[in-house]
Amino acid sequence: MKNNTLTQRTADRLRHMIVKQKKFHFGEKLPNENDLSEQLGISRTTLREAIRILTSEGLLVVRRGKGTFVSDQINQYADPELLGLGALTDTKITLRDLYEARMIFEPEAAALACRRASDEEIQHILELGRICQEQLKSNPTGKKRIESENMFHGAIIRAAHNDFLSQFVPLLTQTIEQTFSFQFDYEVIAEDAFKDHILIMEFLQKRDAEATRSAVRIHLHHAVWNEQLPERP
Repeated sequence: MKNNTLTQRTADRLRHMIVKQKKFHFGEKLPNENDLSEQLGISRTTLREAIRILTSEGLLVVRRGKGTFVSDQINQYADPELLGLGALTDTKITLRDLYEARMIFEPEAAALACRRASDEEIQHILELGRICQEQLKSNPTGKKRIESENMFHGAIIRAAHNDFLSQFVPLLTQTIEQTFSFQFDYEVIAEDAFKDHILIMEFLQKRDAEATRSAVRIHLHHAVWNEQLPERP
């Protein structure tokens, strides 16, 4: 738990350095691992885990053999505080609010992705979906599963090529991460998610916008039902 807290604090600190302090600009390469870990006063292992978190959010991009770069889409990245997400409390009510927000924008973003994504982007989404499916089967509550879920759904939103919708990726990340802070029946959640992802990927590949919109909406409804999130009074 202590290490996870340090990892999250490191991710938050790096995010602040990039988004708020502008110490690293979009497209810029971060210092090498040894220098950056020494600068932050952390181990290289903790730095790697923090980078994985920010990569799953779309803020950083790791290019093999070249290093870690700030995404060239940084102008589309929103600090969670700017979206009113900075003071979220750890309650089921809040989690339902997040899912309701996702149900408003995410199905439409997926439909836009069907129409606007390049063939390369579609193939990238399908590969991320395949990785997510593997994690759902092997370790449905593990860190890699959570990260793969973030990357899969985040890639769909970004493929909509709508600057405003792309700013909601942090909301998506918070919803997924908060889900795993409660004691839900994750086997049921994973089983439904696995089936839902198959439909989402199939319709994306066929570029069927209406079907993809419906599949994403059903996927989110399944999450709300399985987690038994209460309606507002």
